Amino acid sequence: MPGYYLGIDQGTTLTTAVLVDENWHTVAKASKSHKQYYPNPGWVEHDPVEIYENCLAVAAEVLQQVPGATAQTLLAVGLDHQGETCMIWDKETGIPIYNAIVWQDRRTSDAADRLRKTKGGEIREISGLMPDAYFSATKLNWILDHVEGARTRAEKGELLIGTLNTWLFWKMSGGECYRTDPSSAACMMLMDLRKTEWSSSLLDLIGIPETFMPEICDTNTIYGHTKPECFLGARIPIAGSAADTPASIVGGGCVGEGILKTSYGTGSFMSLQTGSRVILSEKGLFSDCLWRIDGKPFYRLRGASYVAGAAVEWLKSGLGIVSDVRMTEQMALSVSDTRDVYFVPAFSGLATPFWDQYARGLFIGLTAGVTKEHMVRAVLESLAYQVTNCYRAMRAELGRDSSVMRVDGGMVENRFVMQFQSDMLGIPLEVPEEKETAAYGAACLAGVTLGSLASIESVKQYVKLKCVYEPHMSSDEREERMARWLDAANRSLGWAQ
Repeated sequence: MPGYYLGIDQGTTLTTAVLVDENWHTVAKASKSHKQYYPNPGWVEHDPVEIYENCLAVAAEVLQQVPGATAQTLLAVGLDHQGETCMIWDKETGIPIYNAIVWQDRRTSDAADRLRKTKGGEIREISGLMPDAYFSATKLNWILDHVEGARTRAEKGELLIGTLNTWLFWKMSGGECYRTDPSSAACMMLMDLRKTEWSSSLLDLIGIPETFMPEICDTNTIYGHTKPECFLGARIPIAGSAADTPASIVGGGCVGEGILKTSYGTGSFMSLQTGSRVILSEKGLFSDCLWRIDGKPFYRLRGASYVAGAAVEWLKSGLGIVSDVRMTEQMALSVSDTRDVYFVPAFSGLATPFWDQYARGLFIGLTAGVTKEHMVRAVLESLAYQVTNCYRAMRAELGRDSSVMRVDGGMVENRFVMQFQSDMLGIPLEVPEEKETAAYGAACLAGVTLGSLASIESVKQYVKLKCVYEPHMSSDEREERMARWLDAANRSLGWAQ
């Protein structure tokens, strides 16, 4: 009887499952969306119970797509998740005491600013991160302060804490698995980056009890087993955990020191792998841990843009300019330029390298001759400008260019964005054939843990490229466009302060 590996990518808007056979071919895929909650301006929440139920639903759906595949044929489950999104739940009942607060959420901007001013250097030295509402620590502190009795209950050991991987493992195992991995722990701004252990000083600084925290395990660990009554009626090893970007690096077949990788999802996220070296950036970049294999940690420089695919979705759901996001590609191609219109997608601030929590989105350069096609093109171009700006910070930090960038995520289907991105970077873009690289990477991590794959580097032999985009823009045009967009971005800074 053939066996399968299940990879689950728990993303910001979708939960996606892939079923991978023993030859490392994806044989089935399924996705299910969950509701986004916006209780106040700048606040974003998810219902963690809905997310758990969606994980069960997509897992069941991929099994149904393959004749003979059942939960009993699953060799292992690997899972990645949306990173900094975090929550707290009751240890006995499993009931969340509050919704999961999403990485995009800005309610703790003031608290993060205060930390940055008073303790920013200390936090950066220990965690590799500079205080920002993006990370989990201030979100967790907010829940403890705003849910009645929560801090007292936490100190008594009645509550549990985690990013969504820890929650899902705990649910799938019937409460037996309370663990996380170093890439997920790094998202919380509470881990000592070099030791890959919880930092007592950071926990004290934020006001979170150390006994509250899940165990940090190697990435290639069997975290536990699913409990039949909690996961499709089967006992299956939970054999791989990572945040979404590390999982997509594995699944994209681009593991290795010096390799540049960007994922385009709700936001866009760039990684430059630095091997066993921790580099503390002076250019607005962060350092964190990608994975820890057999006790040895590996690191990256990371950059982020809060809004990427979310801006394209806004054209549909917010403005009603398009009825289908796929229309944006042809609309952008139907005009030769934007008529000098620039867009800054700072719906919830600007991340790398600005780290301005109060920046807000803007269109600038509008005249009576501007059409919706010009505006759509300006939105799509802005996604490439953000990534280019992030890459330039990495290039300045390392003192050299990258030869190529591997890309994945929903936006790689938009040919206009990908070509414009290559033009703005001045280097080729490689697009893997497998679109769901994070979910596939989670499945491969499970394979590495069980010994079915020799290493995370060995995944490369199973990854095929769909296409490569080569740059055609002149350097003069590239610099002129970038300077113009940076002018617009600087005008957006501090708007909501």
